[in-house]
Amino acid sequence: MKAALSTWSLVSSLCFLLAVACQKDDAVSPGASAAATTTTATTNGLGALPLTVTAPADNASMAAKINLGQALFWDPILSGSRDVSCASCHHPASGYADQLDLPIGVNGQGLGATRRFHAPNDIPFGKRNTQTLLNVAFNGIGVDAVCNPVTAPMFWDERAQSLEAQSLLPIATLEEMRGHQFSEAAALDSVVSRLRRIPQYQQQFAAVFGGAAPITATNLGKALACFERTLVATDTPFDRYMRGDQTALTTQQVQGLNAFVQSGCQKCHSGPMLSDYQLHVLGVADNGKLTTSDSGQNGTYAFRTPSLRNLAATAPYMHSGVLTTLADVLRFYDAGRGTPTSANPHVPRNSLDALFPRTVTNQQAIIAFLGSLNSDTYDKRVPAQVPSGLPVGGNIQ
Repeated sequence: MKAALSTWSLVSSLCFLLAVACQKDDAVSPGASAAATTTTATTNGLGALPLTVTAPADNASMAAKINLGQALFWDPILSGSRDVSCASCHHPASGYADQLDLPIGVNGQGLGATRRFHAPNDIPFGKRNTQTLLNVAFNGIGVDAVCNPVTAPMFWDERAQSLEAQSLLPIATLEEMRGHQFSEAAALDSVVSRLRRIPQYQQQFAAVFGGAAPITATNLGKALACFERTLVATDTPFDRYMRGDQTALTTQQVQGLNAFVQSGCQKCHSGPMLSDYQLHVLGVADNGKLTTSDSGQNGTYAFRTPSLRNLAATAPYMHSGVLTTLADVLRFYDAGRGTPTSANPHVPRNSLDALFPRTVTNQQAIIAFLGSLNSDTYDKRVPAQVPSGLPVGGNIQ
């Protein structure tokens, strides 16, 4: 990835990689400043986000393509019943997530935590908690601040690579956008056929992609991905701290950063996105709204490490959405037991990931540190209308 980092950002991040995670807790005294703790902040494997985003070679960013992608993102024409858009479950008012434990797509009404199914209803809940789209452009980024947008892992089970591939799958999924209007195999062709009948989309696709037949499923995915790569928040207090601003974190947040590393959290939540993008078996409880147990990637009960950025807007947590608060999450990892225990009867304790923390120290400080990963400066614009003429965002009022 050719993402540009400031010289100071790169140097500071590399220096922090050398910190030792297993040192004793250097608690910061109440009168100490954050700047005084620079050398004791054990930020092993963490770093600031790049300041620029890299796109695949065959999907370069351009203003007209971003505008097309934004229109498609908000247009319920992509769903079988014309009632759901991408924004129905990824709305800026909810940090581009949905505030629900499990998503409500087709046959849903309302926005965020108030979204509900219409009655009667035969559509199931979405299988897994909705992850935010903020900073999804950096999925797969490593501790070296390098990532490949072509192979970037998507979804909780990593079943898709790249935003271009990910953006098309919900259109063909029954409970997300497809509904009963057409089969899974026919979903994308059916949506493309709809788009080809709308004059404004004819004009926009032709201007962006050219050719005799520019409205294709491939180009649909490219336009959506191009827009989604603009949804970034790279100026959190943590990013500023890692770029050299020693005043960006409070004393408690620096203590929490130390505790985060000393507790072993950074072994999985590493790199600029605080995710190793690997699959881990944690034994999280299933959501009771599901009729069958969610067995994760290939039946292994393994799920991808989520990013920890912008958690303030994306509760509830974990793949099943069963943990309501960050305090609940930390208690899950450390219930005072010292030995990891599975909360899922389908996952025996001896199957839990070897990196599962044994104890989590100074939990309130860790929560304060996680707050330094929040930013509200991302793009929150909502278009006044969409080319189909349907309600913007779908049935979200």
